[in-house]
Amino acid sequence: MVSLAFAAFSAAAAAPSAVSEQCREFLVHGLPTKKGDLLCRTGYALIHDNDTKAATWVAQRMTIARLATVVKRQDRFIPDPDIPKGSRAELDDYRGSGYDRGHMAPAADMRWSAQAMRESFYLSNMAPQVGVGLNRGLWSDLESMIRRWVASRGELFIYTGPIFQAAREQLTRIGPNQVAVPTHFYKVVFDPVRVETIAFVVPNAPQTSRRIEEFITSVRDIEQRTGLDFLNRINPSVQALIEESVASSLWQ
Repeated sequence: MVSLAFAAFSAAAAAPSAVSEQCREFLVHGLPTKKGDLLCRTGYALIHDNDTKAATWVAQRMTIARLATVVKRQDRFIPDPDIPKGSRAELDDYRGSGYDRGHMAPAADMRWSAQAMRESFYLSNMAPQVGVGLNRGLWSDLESMIRRWVASRGELFIYTGPIFQAAREQLTRIGPNQVAVPTHFYKVVFDPVRVETIAFVVPNAPQTSRRIEEFITSVRDIEQRTGLDFLNRINPSVQALIEESVASSLWQ
């Protein structure tokens, strides 16, 4: 594993110079796509799609220090002030829709900073998500599990986002601003020390099973579904190896 780690990072460059210092820590392993508006926050970075009114991906860097609880959850959802009206989701879009405002970067990951917590409630960090059985069920379990991995493993990089497995004109949309409803959600978790990935795809539907391991997939599968390219600043041969592999079980 030591030699693999050296191979991974001996050829890896820093994040692109065009990326702001605030975003750089989240994107040191590359931008999954450059299409859309790059928004840099205290606890995450994302690319926003003005058509779906959702993030294409949200990138986080989690550390043991960021597991500290400095502030409590606030539940103050607001439209993203950096996205113009007409290109963003509004509170009215979710009212009466039957969907939760599902966090991509979880609020529970942001308890280390008041500013990070506030920004986690921007609607650009949300997507319409089934509540019972997903946002308030298996998806929440997955988020909690990743925090436990951070506690045991240390620094992890996490990429989260929606999948739209339908033509744009066939997508379900909600509200006056026509916020697109994902068909699935994904998470990619990268351990830079062990040079390992584990990835998940979960349908945007109530899940009767709480067995997270049933939703393990490969990073390559997510790339094929979304057109994204994760970890593209890692040595290409190592990138291919870790993206094509499917974890045989959940991390410990």
